[in-house]
Amino acid sequence: MGEQSGQAAFRRPAPAALARRRTEALLLLFTVAIAVFGHACVGLAMTGRLPTGIAQLTASLVLLAGVGHLTVRRFAPYADPLILPLATLLTGLGLVLLHRLDISYAEKYRNSEATAEGQLLWSVLGMACCAGVLAVLRDHRRLRRYVYLTMAVALVLLMAPAFFPGDTYGAKRWIYLGGMSFQPGEFVKIMIAVFFAGYLTLNRDALALTGRRLLGVRLPPGRQLGPILTVWVISLLVLVFERDLGTSLIFFGLFVVMLYAATQRTSWVLCGVLLAAVGAFVVGSLEPHVHGRVEAWLDPFAALTPEGRAAGASDQLAQALFGFGTGGLTGTGLGLGHPELIGFAGRSDFILTTVGEELGLTGVMAVLLLYALLVQRGLRTAVLARDPFGKLLAVGLSAALMLQVFVVAGGVLGLIPLTGKALPFLAKGGSSLVANWVLVALLLRISDSAGRHREAAGSPAQWAG
Repeated sequence: MGEQSGQAAFRRPAPAALARRRTEALLLLFTVAIAVFGHACVGLAMTGRLPTGIAQLTASLVLLAGVGHLTVRRFAPYADPLILPLATLLTGLGLVLLHRLDISYAEKYRNSEATAEGQLLWSVLGMACCAGVLAVLRDHRRLRRYVYLTMAVALVLLMAPAFFPGDTYGAKRWIYLGGMSFQPGEFVKIMIAVFFAGYLTLNRDALALTGRRLLGVRLPPGRQLGPILTVWVISLLVLVFERDLGTSLIFFGLFVVMLYAATQRTSWVLCGVLLAAVGAFVVGSLEPHVHGRVEAWLDPFAALTPEGRAAGASDQLAQALFGFGTGGLTGTGLGLGHPELIGFAGRSDFILTTVGEELGLTGVMAVLLLYALLVQRGLRTAVLARDPFGKLLAVGLSAALMLQVFVVAGGVLGLIPLTGKALPFLAKGGSSLVANWVLVALLLRISDSAGRHREAAGSPAQWAG
């Protein structure tokens, strides 16, 4: 079946598939126009003239969009037409925001280095990885052959930062090789989704149909609690040894979401929430770094008091909340705020603050809706997929993206403690950008497979939209 799918990639696509690609091309042109317009607005607002690199940015974005579109047209012509434009638009907005922040940081901090050009290079690498995955992986079901190898590599990468000396901003989530560094946790979330999809495809009947009923809820049997307890222990180890709250939440939350998707049993969700609450309480009470973040979340303005300043407490969350309040409904205008007051994290997990201050609640809702739409297209891909592995993998990849956006945006908005993770596509970070483009490639591949099955079934009118 896999060979047939691979050979099908060379057949001429159906008219409905070509219509999808035309829609995708038009949306990509629109996304490039939005990014270039935003870049021009930043230059005019902050320097009174068009940015000197606007031609370079325009050419780069056109090249990125063109390569992505041609790759999808060649290797995944039946894929969803919205996934690639949404990822491209978020990447372009990230480049605009980083360019805007580079100007302010250069004025406020003399030794601050520019990050927009580096992020553009990482965007090129991310698109290259996306194209490579689509060209090499002709059938997503081939990943089932390597699920246990994938999990073994994921566990090694997940624990590796604990063995490297030093930490960054209180957490140990980086691996240093020579002069380079990267966050393995960004790639681990994809590997874990692949493993869980393969594992649950084989064991979902045992997980869904066995167990005792208590107060109207079917509890999972003791022998089936092993996987969830193992994941829970690993999440706690990540919290204790690496002090990485964000990766731990995404890791455990991803498993619970995929368990529920595979079994439709609320008992798994109840067990997951209970175990997560117990683990978070224990580690938050005993681990100083995590405890400090919880304290800062409970009283973010304590850092502005004399006692807080004397203790060296961070005022980042307080400054972020001030920024959101200043932005109001429509914002101060792109380039006219003061997001540099956040400090070093303004270009990573706090980049949403820039959106809130300068584009207001309207801009924040627009960005969150872009993420929601990308997740929705991933879940739609899961609904249309014919094979159980593809369904669960699409759910897992969409859930990983959703959870990361939640833990980052929730921390910045004061809903949950700060986690230090990068906002996907928008924030500075090569590891995050490349990993999320690989995630997009896998969603495109599953979507293409679902489209081929529907076309073969003779119902193109139902899947052309």
